[in-house]
Amino acid sequence: MGKLKVGVLGATGMVGQIYLRMLDGHPWFEVSAVSGNTTVGRRLAEAYGGRGEVPERLRDLEVLPSDPKRFDVDLVFSCLPTEAARTIEPGFARAGFPVFSDASAHRYQDDVPLMVPEVNPDHLDLIEVQRRRRGWDGFIVTTPNCTTLTFVLPLKPLVDAFGVRHVDVVTMQSISGAGYNGVPSMAILGNVIPYIRGEEEKVSTEPKKILGRLADGRVEPAGFEVDATCTRVPTLVGHLASVSVELGRDFRLEDAVEALSSFEGLPQRLELPTAPRRPIVVMSEPDRPQPRLDAEAGDVRGMPVFVGRLRKGARERTIRFVSLSNNLVRGAAGIAILTAELAHATGRLV
Repeated sequence: MGKLKVGVLGATGMVGQIYLRMLDGHPWFEVSAVSGNTTVGRRLAEAYGGRGEVPERLRDLEVLPSDPKRFDVDLVFSCLPTEAARTIEPGFARAGFPVFSDASAHRYQDDVPLMVPEVNPDHLDLIEVQRRRRGWDGFIVTTPNCTTLTFVLPLKPLVDAFGVRHVDVVTMQSISGAGYNGVPSMAILGNVIPYIRGEEEKVSTEPKKILGRLADGRVEPAGFEVDATCTRVPTLVGHLASVSVELGRDFRLEDAVEALSSFEGLPQRLELPTAPRRPIVVMSEPDRPQPRLDAEAGDVRGMPVFVGRLRKGARERTIRFVSLSNNLVRGAAGIAILTAELAHATGRLV
């Protein structure tokens, strides 16, 4: 069977470039269409404007408008800005395209899966609910905020082994999370900004849906709250989270370490192309993980989440740790590609 043809909406931005890099030579998917905004009609290499390397095979691809009538593909990945995604993504889904999106526009709708493939693979069952409810031939599947991913993946084995009652998280988010033009250099160099508009609401809400239980065609949110403080720091790539978790019962630290380090999900069991062998890498060094050293690491570059500084908290049944994810790869393009691989492997792209 030949490769599936894919399109990338918003391909000329920072995350779009990561999609093209990761899909270059992919065993199942092949990029055959890309869209942009201000660069429509240009060759992709020209549209990049020197802000990255274009895979050789794609250099002469024409940048299209984000119009489903112009796309001859089997599925699309979307890294569109939120406001554009609100109208463009449903247009593609109505036209019959599976849409895998890392935009926030549709994450919180009841019939739209919000996916971390190792955590909630069964939530892909919402695809049929969505199609039936909306009368679409296609569908929209979303992935979470790049910061949410940093700690929600380590939460999964803790939820399974011990239960979770409450989560406190302080994030330290790299400037690449805001895109090329997101944070002025004079605002961030030598500085920390202790507020990111809209981020704390996302980080507090999304874990409850991701870790919720699918029942009767809807997700019952997980029964814990998340208190979040989100900050912007002058690192290039990699979001850190300092996490304190009140567990549901007493625990031994070595049992929590084992639960994290031995965790694997359905993508690992299916040996999906973009799945790291170990989705959670536990680090024993006292000063790790670090964005500069670890954000690009892993057998699938940038796809594991690294967890370190595991220790018991002062409060009863509390565990503390620091986690790191690559916000452009695992937090954006990579998680969407992995989600599409899971959908394909489980027969949802037929």
